[in-house]
This record gives sequence, C-alpha cells and structure tokens, in this order.
Amino acid sequence: MPEPAPLHPVRREHLDAISDATGIFQHATGSRPDPRHGYCTDDVARALVVDLLHARELGWPAVEASAERGVRFLAEAFESSTGLFRNFRRADRSWVEAPASEDAHARALLALGESIAGLPGGPLLERAGELFERAFPAAVELAYIRPRAAVLLACEAADRGGLSVTRGGYRELADALLGAFESPGLSEAWPWPEALVTYENGLPARALIVTGLALDRPEMVGVGLRVLDWLVEHQTAPGGHLAPVGNRGWWRRGGVPARYDQQPIEATSLLLAAAAGYDATGSRRYQEVMEMAYAWYLGANDGGVRVAVPERGASHDGLTPAGVNGNQGAESTLMWLIALEEIRRQRRSASRPLYEPVAIGVEGKR
Repeated sequence: MPEPAPLHPVRREHLDAISDATGIFQHATGSRPDPRHGYCTDDVARALVVDLLHARELGWPAVEASAERGVRFLAEAFESSTGLFRNFRRADRSWVEAPASEDAHARALLALGESIAGLPGGPLLERAGELFERAFPAAVELAYIRPRAAVLLACEAADRGGLSVTRGGYRELADALLGAFESPGLSEAWPWPEALVTYENGLPARALIVTGLALDRPEMVGVGLRVLDWLVEHQTAPGGHLAPVGNRGWWRRGGVPARYDQQPIEATSLLLAAAAGYDATGSRRYQEVMEMAYAWYLGANDGGVRVAVPERGASHDGLTPAGVNGNQGAESTLMWLIALEEIRRQRRSASRPLYEPVAIGVEGKR
C-alpha cells in the first residue's frame, strides 16, 4: 500500500461560513455562501451526519446547536399530508413548491437514523425518533435504487440505536434493492440495474453489504461486494489513483466512464462502501480502496491537485479538465468532512470480519 495521505484535524470554519440560523446554504461562490439558491434538505441532512461525526472528536457541546438546527429544519421540511420531506427552501425560509424528491426523503431518514444511533439521550433524540417513525412508512414506496439504499442504511442505524422500525418494511426494501441487482439481463460485465451509472454509485453497494450483515443475508453481502469491486475496477486509473465517473456524460452501458467533471460525492460513496466491504471481509484490498478515495481529495487524482481545503474544512465542487472548480458548496464540503472522519475511524481501529469470505462467494480476497 502506498504511503497514506495525511490526516487533518477537524475544522468547521467553512461550515460556519456557509450556514446561518436556518441551515446550510446549498451553493457557494468561491468560499462565500450564495443565498440566491437557498437551502436543500439533502445538504441539511448531510450536515447533521457531519455534526454527529464531529461530536466524536470535539465533544457534544461543540456541535449541539448545529445538530439541533438540523433536526429542526428536517421537522419543518416534513409534510404530514404526504408523509414526505420537502427539499428546497428559499433564503427567506419559504418552501419551493415542487414534487417530492426520493433522494431528499431518503437522506433525511438516513440522517435521523444516524441521529438515533449517535445522539446522547434527551429531547433531541426523542424528536429524531418521532420524526423517523412518522416518515418511515412513505419510504417503502420509494422506487429508485439510491433512495432505497439510503433508507436501508437508515433502518440499520435506527435499529442500532434501539428504535424498532417496521420490520416488514425493512425487509421489503431489502428484497427490492437486491432484486434490482439480480434482474434478468445483468452480467459480470454490466451488473448495474440501470443503463446509466451516474452519481453516488457506491451507495447501493454499501447498503447491500450493510443490510446483508444486519439481516444475516450473506447473499446480499456477496452481491454488494461484487458490485463494489466492479465500480472500483472501472474507476481506478492506470496509475492506481481514483478516477471517479464524471458528470459530463456519466457512464452509459456499452461505453466508458466520462472522465470529467469528477465529484466528491462519488469519492466518498466509494470510500464508505469500501469501509463496509472491509467490515464484512477483513480484506486489506478494501483498506486500499478507502485510502485511494481519501487521497483523491488531497491530490492523488487525474489533475494532481488538491480538491479539499483541509485548513478550512472545505472542498471544491469537483475536478475539471482545467483543475478544481473554484466554488466550495455544501455537498462537496460535507463529502470531504465525512471522508476525513471515516478514514480517521478506520486508521484508529481495524474491524474484524463478520463473515468468512467463503460464505459470501468472495474466496481469496484476504
């Protein structure tokens, strides 16, 4: 394994700079917030997850106000009439009338699930649990693979935190996600259940692995590992660094992954999926994938430039043919902060395999 990229201390300067009393602004111009685009539930949910991660390093008092703001935003986003979370909110705090987003609903549930698992006891934990229970029934109707994956991860986190979710819905979603990756017509060359590979592609693989472990379904773990291996194989450059599929064309079945623009969300989703793969197998290879994804932020990429700005706790919005995108928006920054804390956790303690490789069809990966 190459020399690992350096760790950095927790820095929240940029989070503070692009947030106000309502939440985190979704876009930035350079390092300054751009209130014209307001807030989105997706990013507020991710910011809540970052607060929980930072509490491990900084202590709960350092992030308490931010976490309370995040849960309050999610509560205000929830529409009782539909059972779904609204996504876009203007800077004046009014909501944009738009069709409900499956991604936003699922990410809100995932943040609430992680809150149930990670919050200290008290009123905020109770609010998160109550909101999770109100929002979960609509999640069973989600149709796309990424939202289904996020909800499965939410269920695992909520269960870990002691909240009993509807087991039937949990298993129904697990069957639906697994079924998508076992559809007729899929092959070793193209195991993806869609004709286009786009964004956050490590998320379904991670959910298959984590859910398979949680529900004692080794066949799910095996499918998740195979999909993860395929994604990593096709997003590793000849030089051995990560080359995430770009959003200028994405990756169409029968074609090759677009090279640019590469986005932080793909690097972090692969890192988290590889962490799940390592938990399942104990394979050093998944440690290497985690380190490769982390190093992408710090210059081990096609441009040889730093995407992250560790000194401020920020990240540029992507890697372009000309270098980094100069803007430092919420999603990209939050992806960097999540990647940093996951690598910190992984380096501190090695996980023990929960399944022997032979049991999940991945012999010889130790």
